[in-house]
Amino acid sequence: MALFLCIESFLLVETARIMSTNRLKEIASVLAETDDRELIEAFLKSILTRNEIDEIATRWELVKLLDGGMSQRKIADRLGVSLCKITRGSRELKKTHSPFRTMIEKHKEIVKKQPAKKQAE
Repeated sequence: MALFLCIESFLLVETARIMSTNRLKEIASVLAETDDRELIEAFLKSILTRNEIDEIATRWELVKLLDGGMSQRKIADRLGVSLCKITRGSRELKKTHSPFRTMIEKHKEIVKKQPAKKQAE
């Protein structure tokens, strides 16, 4: 009986994980097909809490600062985040085919295309 309960519990957890992954893929697909920046921003503000938005924005900023060469300690002081979180971002940037790296490079391309006034904002 205990083995059955253990297997059942594992299957429930695994099913939930798969469903969550599928939902994330679905959201990513919709966002990838949407070229309306204002709609995407409004969607994110609708689906995420203020704390979740702040957390994502902080992680994005720390990755940009890492990419810019700022030390982990300075980033921790500047953003008020743990060194563990910064180290994770650093490790992600160093990975081969890193999604963080790809998105930072896309960001740099966008910034280069913007007029000087917008870059300062």
